[in-house]
Amino acid sequence: MSEDDQRFEQGGLDWIQADAGDDHAPELGEQGGHAVVPASDTLPERVYLLPIHNRPFFPAQVQPLVINRERWEETIRRVGNTPHHMVGLAFVGETGVDELGYDDFPEVGTAVKVHKLQGEDSQLQFIAQGMRRFRIQRWLSRTPPYLVEVSYPREPVDAEDDETRAYAMALINGIKELLPINPLYGEELKHYLNRFSPHEPGPLTDFAAAITSAKGPELQDVLSTLPVMERMQKVLPLLRKEIDVAQLQSEISEQVNAQMQERQREFFLREQLKIIQRELGISKDDRENDVDTFRARLEDKVVPERVMARIDDELDKLSVLETGSPEYGTTRHYLDWLTSLPWGVTSDDQLDLGHAREVLDRDHDGLKDVKERIVEFLAEGTFKGDVGGSILLLVGPPGVGKTSVGRSIAEALGREFYRFSVGGMRDEAEIKGHRRTYVGAMPGKLVQAIKEVDVENPVIMLDEIDKMGQSFQGDPASALLEVLDPEQNVDFLDHYLDVRLDLSKVLFVCTANTLDSIPPALLDRMEQIRLSGYIAEEKVAIAKHHLWPKLLERDRIPRKRINLTEAALRQVIEGYAREAGVRQLEKQLHRIVRKAAVKLLEDDQQSVKVSVKNLEDFLGAPTFRKEKVMKGEGVVTGLAWTAMGGATLSVEAGKVHALDRGFKLTGQLGEVMKESANIAYSYVLGHLGEYGADADFFDSAFVHLHVPEGATPKDGPSAGVTMTTALLSLAKHRPIDRSLAMTGELTLTGQVLPVGGIREKVIAARRSDIFEVILPEANRRDYEELPDYLREGMTVHFAGRYRDVAKVVFR
Repeated sequence: MSEDDQRFEQGGLDWIQADAGDDHAPELGEQGGHAVVPASDTLPERVYLLPIHNRPFFPAQVQPLVINRERWEETIRRVGNTPHHMVGLAFVGETGVDELGYDDFPEVGTAVKVHKLQGEDSQLQFIAQGMRRFRIQRWLSRTPPYLVEVSYPREPVDAEDDETRAYAMALINGIKELLPINPLYGEELKHYLNRFSPHEPGPLTDFAAAITSAKGPELQDVLSTLPVMERMQKVLPLLRKEIDVAQLQSEISEQVNAQMQERQREFFLREQLKIIQRELGISKDDRENDVDTFRARLEDKVVPERVMARIDDELDKLSVLETGSPEYGTTRHYLDWLTSLPWGVTSDDQLDLGHAREVLDRDHDGLKDVKERIVEFLAEGTFKGDVGGSILLLVGPPGVGKTSVGRSIAEALGREFYRFSVGGMRDEAEIKGHRRTYVGAMPGKLVQAIKEVDVENPVIMLDEIDKMGQSFQGDPASALLEVLDPEQNVDFLDHYLDVRLDLSKVLFVCTANTLDSIPPALLDRMEQIRLSGYIAEEKVAIAKHHLWPKLLERDRIPRKRINLTEAALRQVIEGYAREAGVRQLEKQLHRIVRKAAVKLLEDDQQSVKVSVKNLEDFLGAPTFRKEKVMKGEGVVTGLAWTAMGGATLSVEAGKVHALDRGFKLTGQLGEVMKESANIAYSYVLGHLGEYGADADFFDSAFVHLHVPEGATPKDGPSAGVTMTTALLSLAKHRPIDRSLAMTGELTLTGQVLPVGGIREKVIAARRSDIFEVILPEANRRDYEELPDYLREGMTVHFAGRYRDVAKVVFR
């Protein structure tokens, strides 16, 4: 193996840190301050390859390059151990580093000499001096570091040919046209003249191509063209196009400069006027001060033309009104609002999924599927370039963290956050503002929010959107239709401002407990994300990581002075706070902190320990007892959904007497639930024999069907299967001897129809230690989409008809 080959196969990056005078990193020769190719340089037969993405590198170029250190460090090591310090640059277009393969490299590239290599953190920077075109002959290494055998093809040209000279003169004239338009081209020309003779058509053509802003594939085509005449024919149109663009840019610059000079002239005149007034003792009146104040607010803002025209009209009106007139105050107040809005001011979105996950995991335990949904939303915004114009609807029971999720979204994006509640709002003017003709007129809440956050793209939360009211003053829900429609809110019209305001950059986040009271047209404009509630394990994590530390920090009590054991915490959750959210849990923990604070002060204790044994001293007797699932003949556990989350629902069926046939319902049932009970009774009455019961049982039986907790209103069709099972259990005299819950709507023909709230119902079953449930077959997909931690340990039976339910229950 030759000495050169041995150096190619060895590593070493000593020369990265070499200074300008290091023997391993020879300097470029200097001539007039610019690089010159040493006459003794030879071209290697083997070179390592580096990919470049923006545009190909030409032999006529000398410029710095920056590459990824982690990816190409080994390649640079090996280049540093070669005597020639040369590397091949090949244009690979938009191909990403991870997808890059050896077959993505073009056949023709440029051999460059590496000078002044420097390493900084994750990047390597060096000056690349273009030497010659090369053609890849054979691949020696098809994985990084890429190593190839190359040849240096000759570039056929007849410099004395008349046509060649004519093209060369055309290129030179084109370059001369560019020089007065853009001085940067003059610097490039100096580099070229110090390295080549202007009479060499090959380098001249490469130089002309290099200074254009043509696209990468076009320039690669030029680089791959070896005959100089053919190359000139391709470069000349690119150069003419560059000249046209440069001339147009120059004209635009001249127009802008003319406008700037006019504004500067006006500014200087105004400043001179101020000085003259000050010298003469002429002080400004209130009108001039107000006008100057309003104009000063607009200096750094990009005000739409139609809005600026309205502002100028109002300023002209203000300058002629008497300061004591009512109209002056009205006009001044209007201008105050118009000039205070952040026209054209936006904050930069932080579309970093890792940061978003970190913020969501820090602020919230559980809600895994909700976090994933939000991350997906942000990922989509990364590709679009922004997340403006989207409307999210967070639906869930009270206390599950809807508002705090909205705050976390704003923090993850790096946006300003503004929240206002629309619950109980009855006047549409709260949304769209009052007409200026009314006394005390104000813009709507949305304009007020934009003014307060001082950017055009905040996160605005509309809380309790399901609790808006209606009155003779208007319908605010209908007013929101324009606000929450991405196709319409680009030109939102506030009645007070009476100018179009762009709300498309705003990210709206709405919250609701239920969807029933939201108008369908409004609901259709929003993207729903459900927060279903927490199981006991999630509540323990939330309490340990968020609620308990927050309470102690708020009251400034050191953690070591109040010790709450995990067993006691679980007892608080099971005995005092079984709701879907954690608001009640926070209240109970706050009670513990308050009573512990009293003990610390009155008993002069160093610390207080709260355990299962003394928990009742702090919270009293448990609100909920650990109850066994109700069992017995005619007793079945159902699963229900409420605005507070999922819940278990016991249904009892009993025979009162055998004097005559009858059917009675109690338990404060709604109309739909009563209809479900009657359907269940009719179905069982007609199919007793089919399920092995006495066909005459109900002929002389007065049956009473009761749903406990009669003080709580209950409605919905999902208890049909449960009621049918209770009646059948009564008729068969067979109790259900295991913990089993069910849900589903039943038809008269025995079909089990799908129901809603599957997630909430599964959580309710787990909360009651029921791990066997029956669900409608049509809800199989809903169940399979639940996260793994909710399905773990569950036994689920799916029923398409009631006979499937009966097989499971009476097996």
